[in-house]
Amino acid sequence: MHDEDGMGDSDPFERLGAAAAERAAAGLTRRLRPRPPQEAPDAVDLAGNDYLGFSRHPEVAEAAAAAARRWGAGATGSRLVTGDTLLHRELEEELADFSGAEAALVFSSGYTANLGVVTALADGSTALVCDRHNHASLIDAARLAKARGAQVLLFDHADSATAEAALAGSAREHRILLSDTVFSVDGDLTDIAALARACAEDGAALVVDDAHGLGVVGEGGAGALSAAGLRGAPGTAAAVTLSKALGAQGGAVLGPRPLIRHLVETARTFIFDTGLAPPAAGAALAALRLLRAEPERPRRLRSLARRISAELTSAGLAATAPDAAVVSVLADSREEAVAWAGACRAAGVDVGCFRPPSVPDGRSRLRLTVRADLTDAQVDRALETVVGTRPRGSG
Repeated sequence: MHDEDGMGDSDPFERLGAAAAERAAAGLTRRLRPRPPQEAPDAVDLAGNDYLGFSRHPEVAEAAAAAARRWGAGATGSRLVTGDTLLHRELEEELADFSGAEAALVFSSGYTANLGVVTALADGSTALVCDRHNHASLIDAARLAKARGAQVLLFDHADSATAEAALAGSAREHRILLSDTVFSVDGDLTDIAALARACAEDGAALVVDDAHGLGVVGEGGAGALSAAGLRGAPGTAAAVTLSKALGAQGGAVLGPRPLIRHLVETARTFIFDTGLAPPAAGAALAALRLLRAEPERPRRLRSLARRISAELTSAGLAATAPDAAVVSVLADSREEAVAWAGACRAAGVDVGCFRPPSVPDGRSRLRLTVRADLTDAQVDRALETVVGTRPRGSG
């Protein structure tokens, strides 16, 4: 029904209030919490993804400022129109050289990099074989590809045998195996070499999301493909983010030159999206150069993650054994995880709080993301806080 002015009698968005109430009743309310411009002197951040401590590094910040002064605050358009600069090209060349890929293509985010590479490769002749625990960006990419006729098959988490069976079970002409390298919830590293062997035997391509691997695993932080002995291997490609270990913003696809050319000409999230802002490109390039000059940072990062996991386990908590920089600690319920994270935050230690439906296994947990620039005193304080604030019944 409409009133005399032609306007409807009710607001079509009213139903969203009821949906919000349902989420609140289920303990799934999410809130924005603006962080301060500088960490408090006694604060410990174990929630962000600034793995190497580069986001506030003076050289990285100055590179961003210098890029803004030279190229402007924004890209001004798609990279195929006005958004491409020599800075973007320089970043791509150094990313490719660092990772051992033939070429690289920078996107505005890691999410758009995953959407772009998958949807540009997959059509009605393609089967996508996906780990059940893949990141949301790969899941969304597979859904979009399915709408174009691609077949989507799932395999058990980090299980190369079921991945091989799924590849063999598809009659599609082209097959692509999609998997995270380091999974973001528990920080476990899949057996990429086994997945690559399955792809090679089947004639399939392997495309991985190395967002949590670049700058963290492999010699000097060169990434998970390099760590698995697949540096520059044929039939493989990786999507990465510039916003985690490199402390900046943006994403990239690393792979063979024919793939990169194909993405420039067909990837919708590249063609129709504004290019990565020059300050972010400048910051990422400076961080990459710091990483190459200081290869001990990834080693310290992994060592700290192993120490935190071991000490939490010794204290009776159900902590994961990290393959990279993520340590998760299981809680008994959503409510307990929220209360626990809040108690840590009140004590000056910020931790992640992951709950269903954002976790693939349906279990609530704290997620601790370790940083290479943490001092031993900060680690001690974080451990004391996480153990000391756990609700009764945890472990």
